[in-house]
Amino acid sequence: MSRQHFYVIGMTDEREVWFPPQVCDVISRGRVFSGGKRHHEIVAPLLPEGSCWIDITVPLEAVFRQYAGCPEIVVFASGDPLFFGFANTLRRELPEVEITVFPSFNSLQLLAHRMQLPYADMRTVSLTGRSWDGFDEAVIRGERLIGALTDRHKTPAMIARRLLDYGYDNYRMTVGECLGNQASERVRTFASLDEAAAADCAFPNCLILERTALRPHPFGLPEQDFALLDGRVNMITKMPIRLLTLSRLDLAQRTSFWDVGFCTGSVSIEARLQFPQLKVTSFEIREAGRELMEKNARKFGAPGIQAIIGDFLEADLSGLPAPDAVFIGGHGGRLPEMLRRIDSVLLPGGVIVFNAVSDESQQLFRESVAAVGRRLTGEMRVAVNQFNPITILRAE
Repeated sequence: MSRQHFYVIGMTDEREVWFPPQVCDVISRGRVFSGGKRHHEIVAPLLPEGSCWIDITVPLEAVFRQYAGCPEIVVFASGDPLFFGFANTLRRELPEVEITVFPSFNSLQLLAHRMQLPYADMRTVSLTGRSWDGFDEAVIRGERLIGALTDRHKTPAMIARRLLDYGYDNYRMTVGECLGNQASERVRTFASLDEAAAADCAFPNCLILERTALRPHPFGLPEQDFALLDGRVNMITKMPIRLLTLSRLDLAQRTSFWDVGFCTGSVSIEARLQFPQLKVTSFEIREAGRELMEKNARKFGAPGIQAIIGDFLEADLSGLPAPDAVFIGGHGGRLPEMLRRIDSVLLPGGVIVFNAVSDESQQLFRESVAAVGRRLTGEMRVAVNQFNPITILRAE
């Protein structure tokens, strides 16, 4: 039995659409067509008489049910269907089907062409129905060019405000609106992100950020620059200890990091800035931690940290990304219970690091680690200035 075959045709918003002969042949032989409503408006005059059209709308499960039983389907999609496009969705959801792709320019390519901007090294991210993760990573890394696909919620104005909120005013924004539609296409380069944050842009749109200056990116944040809990300098992990702690977590190899007992947020923020690919989730029992994390994350330019306030032992962990690295910064005398809970969610190969400030806490960590069937794989004793020695313990 032959497999179901999809022909996925990329197109722009140009109303006087032109397709090469090979694509025209596919269209002339087609009987079942699909795409967005905007695509249908453009290609309707080209479709054979008596053909069927299936709108691509959410939920996609209903669309796939309509596809069932059709031996061949011609799908119209925007730009390059393999660039955050519908061909990727088909490959993921219907891996058994055959797919033939006919690409067009994607919207970010069109915008770069309008700007006459060489874009070979542009970092591209999609915010269309997606989280901020990829965008935040590109900004933290200080990419020279960032191309972003938007949606009706993550608009150019919202993106500009996010950049300003976290101190990334070292980018210039150019927005392309309705690219390919001669009647309504517009390309604007804003004089400042403040101007972009106040702008109303027609949809669909996309944008390119050009870095105008390098933002300082120190390896190690001075503790005196953090907003502190009640001004208590002893409530923050000192920079040398913080960097050694992060090194013991092997965060370059990790995807999800939990900071339990974050207090000022210094460990979470340092981890986010040095390893921006990480999903960082931070827990703090004190309500004051909420404002401290927000204030310090904005000051140091660390967007995307998920801060959870409340008792870690009672927190709902079910919807959170499971960790493969955990730092215990505070335990409130309940270290054994905390380790049992961490052990229940830690991914295979995951690691736990704890900084012991006394012989008693060091021994308690050893016993608690053994009780959950894990083993100590590293120990380092460090003293900074006049402060008491700290033992950095690693378990896996």
